[in-house]
This record gives sequence, structure tokens and C-alpha cells, in this order.
Amino acid sequence: MTGLYYEEFEVGETIEHGKRRTISESDNQQFCDMTMNQQPLHLDAEFAADTEFGERLVNGLYTMSLAVGLSIPDTTDGTIVANLSYDDVEHPNPVFHGDTIRAQSTVTDKRETSDGERGVVTMHVEAFTVNGSSGSGGSSDESDDGDETLVCEFDRTVLSLKREHADGE
Repeated sequence: MTGLYYEEFEVGETIEHGKRRTISESDNQQFCDMTMNQQPLHLDAEFAADTEFGERLVNGLYTMSLAVGLSIPDTTDGTIVANLSYDDVEHPNPVFHGDTIRAQSTVTDKRETSDGERGVVTMHVEAFTVNGSSGSGGSSDESDDGDETLVCEFDRTVLSLKREHADGE
């Protein structure tokens, strides 16, 4: 368990998530298959070539899901009761096969539940493409000093355990 208990979150704190992932064509294809999303902009190279993007785009829900996954080890791994909401989702720029994604979370609000046994924490999560990445696929802990582009942002609200009420402690 590496996540934070309610007491450990500080409003205004930005948590840089060290894990990154380069998105492969296979990642995008599998996500579209699992979610039954057959949008040709994600899957059909010939169709996508005739769009303003000139190539297939990675499914935006995959990008958002990846940002959540990249954030979990540093925020809620083993300390979450439930995800309560995802709000104000935006995709300001496209993601393409071979792009490497990194994420960061800024704690924007926290409050105890009415029984005082848990806490509600809201984080603003941002996902960026990291230009100049190796494009080798997989995940990496290494950082790049290249340019970054915001590709997805949203607010994630969670119900978090308080340390004093965690099972087994």
C-alpha cells in the first residue's frame, strides 16, 4: 500500500506521478474493443487520414483512465473506500499512438465525513504528453525535460480512509 490516508492530503499540494506510459496502437485497439467503441477516428487509418488530425486518435476515455491509473499509487492505493465522482472532464488536445503520458494531481478540497471516520478528497488531475520520449512503449519512471502538452484534465473525488480508522491498525 502506497496511497495516502485522509490526514496526509494537503489542499494545494501537487503530486507529481513518476510513472509514465507510452500508448501503443494495441492499447488503443484493446480499449476500444473492450468498451465496444468502434469510432473510426480511433480505429480506421484511412478514415482518420482524411480528418483534420491526419491519423488515428487515442480514445479519450482511455487517456482519462490511464491518468487515473498513473495517479493511484501516489494517492489512493490501499487507502480508498470508493471513487465518488469524475467531474469537469476536458480533452484540450489529441493523443496519438506512440505518445507518452504523465500525470499530476493537485488536491483542491478535503473534508471529513459526518461520522468523522473517513474523509472526502477532491483532486484536479492533469495528463500531459511528454514530447521527446523514446516511444519504446511500456511504462517508465524516468523523466524527460522535453515540452509537454495538456491532453486531459478532470476533477476526481474519492472517499478516503482515515489512518485511525483503517482496518488492522
